[in-house]
Amino acid sequence: MDGRPTLQSVADRAAVSRQTVSNVLNAPHLVRPETLERVQSVIDEVGYRPHGAARQLRTRRSRVIGLRLQPSVDGINGAVLDRFLHALTEQAQLRGYRVMLFTATDDHAEIGQYSELLDTLEIDAFVLTSTHHGDPRTRWLADHDVPFVTFGRPWDPPADGATAPEHAWVDVDGAAGTRAAVEHLQSLGHRRIAFLGWPAGSDTGDDRRLGWRRAVQAAGVPDHELDALDVGVLDGVTNGAQAAHRLLAHVSPTAFVCASDSLALGALAVTRSPAAVAGPTGRRADLPSPAVIGFDDTPVARAVGLSSVAQPLTEAAGRSLSLLLEQLSARHQGPSTTTARGNDHHVLLSPSLVVRESSAPSA
Repeated sequence: MDGRPTLQSVADRAAVSRQTVSNVLNAPHLVRPETLERVQSVIDEVGYRPHGAARQLRTRRSRVIGLRLQPSVDGINGAVLDRFLHALTEQAQLRGYRVMLFTATDDHAEIGQYSELLDTLEIDAFVLTSTHHGDPRTRWLADHDVPFVTFGRPWDPPADGATAPEHAWVDVDGAAGTRAAVEHLQSLGHRRIAFLGWPAGSDTGDDRRLGWRRAVQAAGVPDHELDALDVGVLDGVTNGAQAAHRLLAHVSPTAFVCASDSLALGALAVTRSPAAVAGPTGRRADLPSPAVIGFDDTPVARAVGLSSVAQPLTEAAGRSLSLLLEQLSARHQGPSTTTARGNDHHVLLSPSLVVRESSAPSA
């Protein structure tokens, strides 16, 4: 292929029409999977990139997606959104879009940024992260007819009791992840499995606690023992260590399932110390250290041999982008291109448990 590849040259090489190539770039949900794969392969092979300036004049779209950059709490769990952001940016570029990052101190400041960015830069759409109960951001975007998708499901209706607006979202099933962690530990002989989580009221944290609780209840553990094995603290390595120390001193769990890798790393430090094996709990020195499983499979977890629940972040980014492009395509091409709306714009992905040496069998 001579010179810069064009829409027509890509169409010729893939043996499809120009419109099909355009749909692959702008509305992939309209293209059959085998055709999408073939055309995308040609696009990647020849290095085709749409001419952004010309297309913006035709479509009156900036092809820019806005996303708020969340602050990192302890440098560990911030890696989760970093990986999501990297995958989203990479896949957006392949579709001819750019991701523009901005910061805000809270939800209301973020809404202020929406208004300013829409007025000054004509941003096409937004991706939201860290959804929560009564989230005002989704209501504002829906009321102002701005396309968006959330990485994180809507939880309860807003605090004022109004019905939450329907919108596209992608999330990871946290309860399924912690349930898998408990079942893995049970298969190794563990019965007293504690949960280190966040304080009640954290939507994501409550979801992860629910999976642990249901799995342990199914094994016949009574409710009063469940309450003793369940601790909620603010996220962080130090808090995880302190909570694990208290649990070992009072209820002697043989394993911990944690809502984050930060909490799990704190627990791991305590359980690997000699005092945790032969200290105030009266455990014999020849017993194995309690098992620990975290959540998010961060690079630190991999480095220290911590078992952890991994989120499919690359898939989550891809599905989020596809849902966003569907909205933008429907707006540009008209109502006739809108796909049927049901649960097809609500995507709940399954995580996977990555087993390492921290989840050892029970004595």
